[in-house]
Amino acid sequence: MRNHCPALANKTYFNYGGQGPLPTPSLEAITSSWQQIQELGPFTTDVWPFIGREVNSTRALLAGLCGVAPHRLALSENVTSGCVLPLWGLPLQPGERILIGDCEHPGVVAACQELARRRQLQVDTLPVKQLRGGGDQQARTDADVLSALTANLHANTRLVVLSHLLWNTGQLMPIAAVAMQLSQHPSHPYLLVDAAQSFGQIPVAEAAAASDIYAFTGHKWACGPEGLGGVALSERVLAEASPTLIGWRSLKDESRAIAGDPDPFHHDSRRFEVATSCIPLMAGLRTSLELLEREGSAEQRLARIQALSKKLWQQLTALSGVSPLLEGPPPAGLVSFQLAGTTPPATTVETLGAKGIWIRDLADPTCLRACTHVATSETEVDQLIRQIGTIS
Repeated sequence: MRNHCPALANKTYFNYGGQGPLPTPSLEAITSSWQQIQELGPFTTDVWPFIGREVNSTRALLAGLCGVAPHRLALSENVTSGCVLPLWGLPLQPGERILIGDCEHPGVVAACQELARRRQLQVDTLPVKQLRGGGDQQARTDADVLSALTANLHANTRLVVLSHLLWNTGQLMPIAAVAMQLSQHPSHPYLLVDAAQSFGQIPVAEAAAASDIYAFTGHKWACGPEGLGGVALSERVLAEASPTLIGWRSLKDESRAIAGDPDPFHHDSRRFEVATSCIPLMAGLRTSLELLEREGSAEQRLARIQALSKKLWQQLTALSGVSPLLEGPPPAGLVSFQLAGTTPPATTVETLGAKGIWIRDLADPTCLRACTHVATSETEVDQLIRQIGTIS
């Protein structure tokens, strides 16, 4: 796959958690789809069967990866829309509570806070930022997450928000176990999972199938085009949540909606789709996922990523003045670390970037983050370590 990515030919790249490089075959698939749509006519009776096949095959592929039936998989533009559109349709009542992990992305946090303001909900915090086990301490971390969940759930908690893989520390959350614990709670809270850092990197089927809302994007670890993602939804969300941002794709029959049908919406995941999307992006994402499959199964790819992140973590640990956030090797490809001294992390990013090495800085906790991918080479890890050594 590496040889198909022009962006990897002239730089040392560790920012897959922000955006993955687009392989040339994926770009060619997008271009070919555009051309076919124009040849058929962008709005003719000839083009609709082609568009229908593109949508249905993409939905089926993503649903399969998430371990759910296609009717439970809504197509989205990004993680935020995948989280927020069903979130705002949940039947939450004034006085009920939302429990949000303290490592969630600001976009999701802000959406939950605004929902709480409008619905008069209470917001509580689930402390997971301090869980820094890594390596063979994952079982302890899982137990600590479940213990924190027990300590912070209230009788009227109705929603829990937690990422599958924390975007800042790189810690893995036991989503299936969390879902099981919530199912035994008297109020049976909904579970919303931000899967921005998991889809395309780690096996997701168990967690996605267990969650109520499991939202992901194709442009990060899957190396697809930006502007296309998906969200796996539970059967109870499909039954209980109302559509929010509404368009023609939300409707089962446009004419009945105009006629005043009291229930014009699809009763499956499509009730959370809106209107016109970029169809050619679907061919691009499917191609990127096919290229990933050629690298091995999801489990095999994760093993490769873990071997690289372990090497990076070990070499960072050995450097003077460098402190990885996790106490053991990362469970996936996110390797966050801090440098001693007063140099701002953003300055370090600029210094490395000037040498063609790209990582990123994060604000909470203040740290640097490098991502290893199945397309990462051991030589790149060595190059990064050498440069960090000159800075630290």
